[in-house]
Amino acid sequence: MLPSITRRSNWPFNMPSLFDDDFWPVFTTRTSSMPAVNIKEDEKKFTLELAVPGMDKKDLKIDINEDVLTISSESKDEKEENRDGYRRKEFSYSSFCRSFQIPENINQDKIEANYKDGILTVVLPKVEEEKNKITRQIKIS
Repeated sequence: MLPSITRRSNWPFNMPSLFDDDFWPVFTTRTSSMPAVNIKEDEKKFTLELAVPGMDKKDLKIDINEDVLTISSESKDEKEENRDGYRRKEFSYSSFCRSFQIPENINQDKIEANYKDGILTVVLPKVEEEKNKITRQIKIS
């Protein structure tokens, strides 16, 4: 049986948990697009998948602070062109930040992340529950 999950009430804002139906970002900076996130759960783990195509792995950042998992990114691109007496300089900036409350049954020391083919995958393993101990009676001779 899975433990019951509740929101933390000591936050000054509503922090979405991994169990909410609406995974709206808590902290949002100006951005050209907010990455879509899929959250899967099975008996052993939660898996978050963020679609961040075109991002470089070095631009992605994952932090944990007081049971809050924050995934963020900043990227800057500058281009300068000098040709035929014309000078052109362009730059772009994009960022995003998504935060989620981590349930109590997550082993934070074993969280892993992988970035491949534009998908950032974060695996949050659950704490292993003790198996029901077998009890038996010992006869006294």
